[in-house]
Amino acid sequence: MEGTNLIGILKKIGLTENESRVYFASLSLGPSSILKIAHSAGIKRSTVYSIAASLQQQGLMHTKVRGFKKLFVASHPEYLEQILEKRKEIFQKHLPQFLAAYNLEGERNSVKCYEGLTAVKSLYDDSLKHIKSREDYLVITNQAQWLQLDEPYFLSYIKKRAKLPITTRLLFQDSPVARQHKRWEKNFQEQVKILPLGTSLEIDMVLTPQMLIIHQLIPPIMAIVIENKSVIKLQKELFEIIWKSLP
Repeated sequence: MEGTNLIGILKKIGLTENESRVYFASLSLGPSSILKIAHSAGIKRSTVYSIAASLQQQGLMHTKVRGFKKLFVASHPEYLEQILEKRKEIFQKHLPQFLAAYNLEGERNSVKCYEGLTAVKSLYDDSLKHIKSREDYLVITNQAQWLQLDEPYFLSYIKKRAKLPITTRLLFQDSPVARQHKRWEKNFQEQVKILPLGTSLEIDMVLTPQMLIIHQLIPPIMAIVIENKSVIKLQKELFEIIWKSLP
Protein backbone atom coordinates (compact mmCIF):
# COMPACT_ATOMS: atom_id res chain seq x y z
CA MET A 1 0.00 0.00 0.00
CA GLU A 2 2.85 2.35 0.90
CA GLY A 3 4.50 1.57 -2.42
CA THR A 4 1.33 2.56 -4.26
CA ASN A 5 1.25 5.89 -2.40
CA LEU A 6 4.89 6.63 -3.17
CA ILE A 7 4.43 5.76 -6.83
CA GLY A 8 1.51 8.20 -6.86
CA ILE A 9 3.77 10.91 -5.42
CA LEU A 10 6.39 10.24 -8.09
CA LYS A 11 3.70 10.73 -10.74
CA LYS A 12 2.66 14.01 -9.13
CA ILE A 13 6.18 15.41 -9.38
CA GLY A 14 6.37 14.66 -13.09
CA LEU A 15 7.31 11.03 -13.77
CA THR A 16 5.14 8.87 -15.97
CA GLU A 17 3.30 5.84 -14.57
CA ASN A 18 5.94 3.39 -15.85
CA GLU A 19 8.87 5.61 -14.85
CA SER A 20 7.44 5.85 -11.35
CA ARG A 21 7.01 2.11 -11.04
CA VAL A 22 10.48 1.30 -12.39
CA TYR A 23 12.20 3.95 -10.23
CA PHE A 24 10.41 2.77 -7.09
CA ALA A 25 11.18 -0.89 -7.87
CA SER A 26 14.86 -0.09 -8.38
CA LEU A 27 14.89 2.04 -5.24
CA SER A 28 13.42 -0.80 -3.19
CA LEU A 29 15.59 -3.58 -4.64
CA GLY A 30 18.96 -1.86 -4.66
CA PRO A 31 21.41 -2.73 -7.47
CA SER A 32 19.46 -5.18 -9.63
CA SER A 33 19.14 -6.67 -13.07
CA ILE A 34 16.50 -5.50 -15.51
CA LEU A 35 14.74 -8.82 -15.04
CA LYS A 36 14.31 -8.33 -11.29
CA ILE A 37 13.20 -4.71 -11.73
CA ALA A 38 10.69 -5.74 -14.39
CA HIS A 39 9.27 -8.45 -12.14
CA SER A 40 8.99 -6.07 -9.17
CA ALA A 41 7.46 -3.25 -11.25
CA GLY A 42 5.06 -5.55 -13.09
CA ILE A 43 6.27 -4.35 -16.48
CA LYS A 44 7.65 -6.33 -19.42
CA ARG A 45 11.44 -6.61 -19.43
CA SER A 46 11.69 -5.25 -22.98
CA THR A 47 9.78 -2.15 -21.90
CA VAL A 48 11.87 -1.62 -18.76
CA TYR A 49 15.03 -1.16 -20.88
CA SER A 50 13.61 1.96 -22.56
CA ILE A 51 12.21 3.26 -19.27
CA ALA A 52 15.57 2.77 -17.55
CA ALA A 53 17.22 4.72 -20.39
CA SER A 54 14.76 7.57 -19.84
CA LEU A 55 15.46 7.58 -16.09
CA GLN A 56 19.20 7.61 -16.78
CA GLN A 57 18.79 10.69 -18.99
CA GLN A 58 16.99 12.41 -16.12
CA GLY A 59 19.72 11.45 -13.67
CA LEU A 60 17.41 9.18 -11.70
CA MET A 61 19.19 5.94 -12.48
CA HIS A 62 22.70 4.75 -13.25
CA THR A 63 24.44 1.43 -13.87
CA LYS A 64 27.25 -0.44 -12.20
CA VAL A 65 29.10 -3.56 -13.22
CA ARG A 66 29.43 -6.38 -10.70
CA GLY A 67 31.46 -9.23 -12.09
CA PHE A 68 30.03 -9.88 -15.52
CA LYS A 69 26.61 -8.44 -14.64
CA LYS A 70 25.29 -5.00 -15.47
CA LEU A 71 23.12 -3.79 -12.62
CA PHE A 72 20.76 -0.83 -12.54
CA VAL A 73 20.71 1.47 -9.50
CA ALA A 74 18.19 4.15 -8.56
CA SER A 75 19.68 7.53 -7.66
CA HIS A 76 19.26 8.73 -4.07
CA PRO A 77 15.73 10.10 -3.43
CA GLU A 78 17.21 13.50 -2.55
CA TYR A 79 18.05 13.88 -6.24
CA LEU A 80 14.31 14.17 -6.93
CA GLU A 81 14.37 17.51 -5.15
CA GLN A 82 17.18 18.71 -7.39
CA ILE A 83 15.13 17.76 -10.44
CA LEU A 84 12.16 19.75 -9.12
CA GLU A 85 14.42 22.76 -8.53
CA LYS A 86 15.76 22.53 -12.09
CA ARG A 87 12.23 22.34 -13.48
CA LYS A 88 11.24 25.33 -11.37
CA GLU A 89 14.23 27.31 -12.67
CA ILE A 90 13.25 26.48 -16.25
CA PHE A 91 9.67 27.55 -15.62
CA GLN A 92 10.67 30.79 -13.87
CA LYS A 93 12.98 31.62 -16.78
CA HIS A 94 10.14 31.28 -19.28
CA LEU A 95 7.33 32.64 -17.07
CA PRO A 96 7.42 36.12 -18.71
CA GLN A 97 6.70 34.50 -22.06
CA PHE A 98 3.74 32.61 -20.62
CA LEU A 99 2.42 35.81 -19.04
CA ALA A 100 2.78 37.66 -22.31
CA ALA A 101 0.82 34.95 -24.08
CA TYR A 102 -1.84 35.06 -21.35
CA ASN A 103 -2.33 38.80 -21.80
CA LEU A 104 -2.66 38.41 -25.55
CA GLU A 105 -5.65 36.13 -25.04
CA GLY A 106 -7.86 39.05 -24.05
CA GLU A 107 -8.28 37.96 -20.43
CA ARG A 108 -8.50 41.57 -19.30
CA ASN A 109 -12.27 41.42 -19.80
CA SER A 110 -13.36 38.42 -17.80
CA VAL A 111 -15.22 37.13 -14.77
CA LYS A 112 -13.70 34.24 -12.87
CA CYS A 113 -14.93 32.27 -9.87
CA TYR A 114 -12.74 30.69 -7.19
CA GLU A 115 -14.30 28.14 -4.83
CA GLY A 116 -12.85 27.12 -1.47
CA LEU A 117 -10.38 28.82 0.86
CA THR A 118 -7.30 27.31 -0.78
CA ALA A 119 -8.29 28.69 -4.19
CA VAL A 120 -9.14 32.08 -2.68
CA LYS A 121 -5.77 32.31 -0.92
CA SER A 122 -3.99 31.63 -4.21
CA LEU A 123 -6.00 34.52 -5.65
CA TYR A 124 -4.78 36.89 -2.92
CA ASP A 125 -1.19 35.87 -3.68
CA ASP A 126 -1.85 36.46 -7.36
CA SER A 127 -3.13 39.99 -6.69
CA LEU A 128 0.22 40.99 -5.20
CA LYS A 129 2.13 39.55 -8.13
CA HIS A 130 0.34 41.75 -10.65
CA ILE A 131 0.15 45.08 -8.83
CA LYS A 132 2.83 47.58 -9.83
CA SER A 133 4.84 50.15 -7.92
CA ARG A 134 2.82 53.17 -6.65
CA GLU A 135 -0.51 51.67 -7.68
CA ASP A 136 -3.56 51.68 -5.42
CA TYR A 137 -4.57 48.67 -3.36
CA LEU A 138 -8.02 49.42 -1.96
CA VAL A 139 -10.05 47.28 0.46
CA ILE A 140 -13.50 47.29 2.04
CA THR A 141 -13.87 44.49 4.55
CA ASN A 142 -14.91 42.98 7.84
CA GLN A 143 -11.33 42.61 9.07
CA ALA A 144 -12.19 40.46 12.10
CA GLN A 145 -14.13 37.91 10.05
CA TRP A 146 -11.50 37.95 7.28
CA LEU A 147 -8.69 37.09 9.69
CA GLN A 148 -10.70 34.29 11.31
CA LEU A 149 -10.67 32.30 8.05
CA ASP A 150 -6.92 31.59 8.41
CA GLU A 151 -5.19 34.04 10.72
CA PRO A 152 -1.58 32.82 10.21
CA TYR A 153 -1.92 33.02 6.42
CA PHE A 154 -3.61 36.43 6.31
CA LEU A 155 -1.21 38.00 8.84
CA SER A 156 1.65 36.75 6.69
CA TYR A 157 -0.12 38.18 3.64
CA ILE A 158 -0.44 41.61 5.31
CA LYS A 159 3.30 41.62 6.07
CA LYS A 160 4.10 40.61 2.50
CA ARG A 161 1.85 43.39 1.15
CA ALA A 162 3.49 45.94 3.47
CA LYS A 163 6.84 45.35 1.77
CA LEU A 164 5.52 46.46 -1.63
CA PRO A 165 5.86 50.10 -2.79
CA ILE A 166 2.10 50.51 -3.24
CA THR A 167 -0.62 52.75 -1.78
CA THR A 168 -2.80 50.67 0.53
CA ARG A 169 -6.04 52.11 1.88
CA LEU A 170 -8.46 50.08 3.96
CA LEU A 171 -12.08 50.62 4.98
CA PHE A 172 -12.95 48.39 7.95
CA GLN A 173 -16.23 47.43 9.55
CA ASP A 174 -16.00 48.67 13.13
CA SER A 175 -14.69 46.06 15.58
CA PRO A 176 -12.00 45.76 18.27
CA VAL A 177 -9.82 43.93 15.74
CA ALA A 178 -10.24 46.73 13.19
CA ARG A 179 -9.42 49.46 15.71
CA GLN A 180 -6.36 47.58 16.93
CA HIS A 181 -5.18 47.20 13.33
CA LYS A 182 -5.68 50.93 12.74
CA ARG A 183 -3.30 51.70 15.63
CA TRP A 184 -0.60 49.79 13.74
CA GLU A 185 -1.38 51.13 10.25
CA LYS A 186 1.96 52.92 9.85
CA ASN A 187 3.83 49.70 10.62
CA PHE A 188 2.13 48.07 7.63
CA GLN A 189 2.42 51.07 5.26
CA GLU A 190 -1.38 51.51 5.25
CA GLN A 191 -4.08 54.10 5.76
CA VAL A 192 -7.11 52.81 7.66
CA LYS A 193 -10.56 54.30 8.19
CA ILE A 194 -13.41 52.78 10.18
CA LEU A 195 -16.87 52.56 8.62
CA PRO A 196 -19.89 53.92 10.54
CA LEU A 197 -21.43 51.89 13.35
CA GLY A 198 -24.12 49.56 12.07
CA THR A 199 -22.21 48.66 8.90
CA SER A 200 -22.41 44.90 8.45
CA LEU A 201 -20.21 43.21 5.86
CA GLU A 202 -19.89 39.59 4.85
CA ILE A 203 -17.44 40.22 2.02
CA ASP A 204 -13.88 41.37 1.51
CA MET A 205 -13.59 43.62 -1.53
CA VAL A 206 -10.13 44.19 -2.97
CA LEU A 207 -9.59 46.67 -5.78
CA THR A 208 -6.41 47.09 -7.81
CA PRO A 209 -5.93 48.63 -11.26
CA GLN A 210 -5.90 45.08 -12.65
CA MET A 211 -8.83 43.42 -10.89
CA LEU A 212 -11.82 43.62 -8.59
CA ILE A 213 -11.99 40.79 -6.06
CA ILE A 214 -15.23 40.10 -4.20
CA HIS A 215 -14.51 37.49 -1.54
CA GLN A 216 -17.41 36.01 0.40
CA LEU A 217 -16.40 35.55 4.05
CA ILE A 218 -19.20 33.18 5.03
CA PRO A 219 -19.75 29.61 3.79
CA PRO A 220 -19.49 28.67 1.03
CA ILE A 221 -16.13 30.44 0.87
CA MET A 222 -15.67 31.75 -2.64
CA ALA A 223 -14.47 34.74 -4.64
CA ILE A 224 -15.42 36.41 -7.88
CA VAL A 225 -12.79 38.27 -9.88
CA ILE A 226 -13.76 40.87 -12.45
CA GLU A 227 -11.17 42.14 -14.90
CA ASN A 228 -12.88 44.98 -16.71
CA LYS A 229 -11.63 48.57 -16.82
CA SER A 230 -15.09 50.16 -16.65
CA VAL A 231 -16.18 48.12 -13.63
CA ILE A 232 -12.88 48.78 -11.86
CA LYS A 233 -13.17 52.51 -12.54
CA LEU A 234 -16.73 52.59 -11.14
CA GLN A 235 -15.73 50.74 -7.97
CA LYS A 236 -12.78 53.07 -7.45
CA GLU A 237 -15.06 56.11 -7.74
CA LEU A 238 -17.42 54.62 -5.13
CA PHE A 239 -14.50 53.81 -2.85
CA GLU A 240 -13.23 57.40 -3.09
CA ILE A 241 -16.68 58.77 -2.25
CA ILE A 242 -16.84 56.65 0.92
CA TRP A 243 -13.21 57.39 1.83
CA LYS A 244 -13.65 61.17 1.58
CA SER A 245 -16.86 61.08 3.62
CA LEU A 246 -15.11 59.55 6.63
CA PRO A 247 -12.95 61.41 9.17
